[in-house]
Amino acid sequence: MAELDRGKTRRGVRATATYGALVVVPSLIAIAMLTRGDSSAVTGVTKAAGHPLAQLLLSIAVVVALCKAVGLLMQRIGQPPVIGEIAAGVLLGPSVLGALWPAGAAAVLPAAVVPQLNVVAQLGVVFFLMLAGLEVNVSLLRGRGRLALLVSHVSIAFPFMLGVGLAALAYTRFAPQGIGFLAFALFFGISMSVTALPVLVRILQDTGLFRTDVGVVALTCALIDDVTAWSLLALVVALVTASSLTGVVLTVVLTIAFVAFLGLVVRPLLARLVTSVSAPTLSRIAPLAVVATLLSAMATEWIGVHAMFGAFVFGLVMPRDNPVSDWLHDKAGGLTTALMLPMFFAYSGLRTDIGLLNDVSSWLWCAAIVFVAVTGKLAGSAIAARSAGENWNRSLQIGTLMNCRGLTELIVLNVGLDLGVLSPTMFTMMVIMALVSTAMAAPLASYYGRRDGQNVVCGEFGAVPRARQPVNAA
Repeated sequence: MAELDRGKTRRGVRATATYGALVVVPSLIAIAMLTRGDSSAVTGVTKAAGHPLAQLLLSIAVVVALCKAVGLLMQRIGQPPVIGEIAAGVLLGPSVLGALWPAGAAAVLPAAVVPQLNVVAQLGVVFFLMLAGLEVNVSLLRGRGRLALLVSHVSIAFPFMLGVGLAALAYTRFAPQGIGFLAFALFFGISMSVTALPVLVRILQDTGLFRTDVGVVALTCALIDDVTAWSLLALVVALVTASSLTGVVLTVVLTIAFVAFLGLVVRPLLARLVTSVSAPTLSRIAPLAVVATLLSAMATEWIGVHAMFGAFVFGLVMPRDNPVSDWLHDKAGGLTTALMLPMFFAYSGLRTDIGLLNDVSSWLWCAAIVFVAVTGKLAGSAIAARSAGENWNRSLQIGTLMNCRGLTELIVLNVGLDLGVLSPTMFTMMVIMALVSTAMAAPLASYYGRRDGQNVVCGEFGAVPRARQPVNAA
């Protein structure tokens, strides 16, 4: 046995020596001859090292790794991982890394790469919301339509009114030059009344509330809220750009027509198609659902609402419990939540600069915005749910979930900043408000759920197929 081992060792040494002599050494000699006296070769190597694709892959790797690390840290303190993903974007952006080490920030996330990250992020949220729509158990809304309608409308109207009132006080100090009070106040009201659909979906999944009746009511209300928010945003854009209000009406009409088309035409066709799918034809037919998702997202983006709504509505009309839906879960779920979705949550953090709040007065105004936003959304929704017959624990749970603003708010705020309706300082205050209200959602929802006897936990960062577990009857 010892002699056999020594023989293997000698053969390994000879193979290594041969590889070094006939592969490594000739390669080094060839490189030396090729680069001798030719500085352009060195330049070419430098350019290759800084190739746009290599830079993009490095940036994605850094963002995903930091999102995962901060998400795990947030989970340890009772927050869902999505809060860590947003915080990771803030850490990598001008607020932290850009302020402490500008050269490092430019090397890891150069300005040219950020728009490419946004493309990956948008694809992630499109597929995630399609899968989220596929998981919504609409039957849980039976007998609760009045509750969903009442909560959604109150959660828009009451905080909108408070936002307009606060805008009357803030207008003279914070409104950019040339922006009228109407546009400024409308934008304030929209910012206070938004509920973040994609972030709410993640929080509902992470807390185990996704397929409960409370979760479905909150998700339905959030969908109504976001459609209303995009319509109001279109109104503000029309006012600021001095365009015709006909476009706003057209957006609403086209959105209704799109939903009706998917529900009345596409859904029956899908039901017939999935029943005819067999194992041999699955690989040919199932990818068509991906194409349909992209086309639905494109349609609502073209209408002027947002691509995420088209994907979500397509998921709603897609038949459940069939080989195609299983294929979508298996193929799209893991990659979406592990890679593309963290890019969506981190992207807005990259554009946030907290350093603009550099005096006590600014922080007091920021605190006032947070207070008004939370009071309007949480309290208004809770009172509406209580009046519809829910107990106080469930009412406060619904109000807490509706108070989650997250990335939908950040998208709206970025539009306001680009339009010039919001100053950079007000934009930063609103971003802080969005983060605070989002961070409140999971702990408070879990707390009120436990008081109501629900089995609610802050779950681990995971894929969309969580809903294959038994429904948690709250």
